[in-house]
Amino acid sequence: MTGGRAILIDRRRFLTSALAGAASLPLLSEFSRSVLADETGDLVVHGTSPMNAEGNLAKLVESWMTPVENFYIRSHAPVPKIDLDAFRLTVEGLVERPLSLSLRELAAFGQYSTVATMTCAGNRRSEHSLIKPVKGVPWREGAIGNAKWSGVLLSDVLKKAGLKDGARHVWFEGLDEIEQSSGIIPFGASIPIEKAMSDTEAMPGALLTTKMNDAPLNGDHGAPLRMVVPGYIGARSVKWLGKMIVSDRPSPNHYVATAYKLVEDGTPVEWAEQAPIYRMPLNSAICIPASGAAVKRGEIQVSGYALPSGRPGDTIAFVEVSADAGRSWTKAELNSPVRDFCWVLWSARVRVNAADSELIVRSTDSRGRTQPQTAEWNQKGYLFDAWHHVKLQTR
Repeated sequence: MTGGRAILIDRRRFLTSALAGAASLPLLSEFSRSVLADETGDLVVHGTSPMNAEGNLAKLVESWMTPVENFYIRSHAPVPKIDLDAFRLTVEGLVERPLSLSLRELAAFGQYSTVATMTCAGNRRSEHSLIKPVKGVPWREGAIGNAKWSGVLLSDVLKKAGLKDGARHVWFEGLDEIEQSSGIIPFGASIPIEKAMSDTEAMPGALLTTKMNDAPLNGDHGAPLRMVVPGYIGARSVKWLGKMIVSDRPSPNHYVATAYKLVEDGTPVEWAEQAPIYRMPLNSAICIPASGAAVKRGEIQVSGYALPSGRPGDTIAFVEVSADAGRSWTKAELNSPVRDFCWVLWSARVRVNAADSELIVRSTDSRGRTQPQTAEWNQKGYLFDAWHHVKLQTR
């Protein structure tokens, strides 16, 4: 797609090969992606090479669990072709026993499943550009989704490898090939070792994932293996995972050392000084009615999502909607489970009149923190968390 103009399509995929878990091995020899489009509007597509698309907002709030076809896609390079028979996940660095694991060997660690929301650090970036233009995919509010993820605990694999003294971070490297001015690089990330080992009964610190919503991952979502890091921005959940390195420092990969940081002036010193972004912020958005929708005066139905921060134990306490520029607020009904690391779907009935041209939503978490009214601008348009506004046409 060219020109930056978003289009709506329905992405229904088939897999030429997939990881279906230990019970379905052996696997076919090569993975690739195929796409069937029929223009039904499951995704808003911002680019196709590589694929970058967000969920249709009205469809996102139909279900607490986001269907794969409506789940946002963020890629920095085309989907790689991976020989599943030859595939190995390597684990090296500050470990007692370097590992080279096939998919079958990885599955033998035992399966674990969890439900967690994933969101792009650039979700709502288009609103940053209303303050001052920023570069990057012009995400609206749909670069987010909630899914069931299944796979192997990262901590189990690290325990198998044995951590040496000085182990402080785990690096992840994908098998994709991203063209940079300095050459071809993989997409990479890293997380603190404490996060990697912070499993609870309800939530893993991080998960080596092979299934999404009980089906094998497809190409756009990282097959055959991806990392899922609950509570962290999506950039830390590396797709097409091929290598892990245990280190005493964060990864030097471009997407940790240089990108995905909050900077204002963009000087080399500022880039070097800023730490990588990890946790997602407290947030919310109105999904229905859509921006610019025409509504009759009177009481209308409003619905959307709210997302707690990535801090363990944080949940959504309540959501409020205003139709009079924030002078008064209506508390919304929460219509889905309330958990940490997971979004909440909400709905409210509010009254609008001829003078009302805008709806506003804000959320408050279990620690009593409320979304800020405004967000601080940054050069890359990351972590926009201000009150969400939707303009309406009343008649």
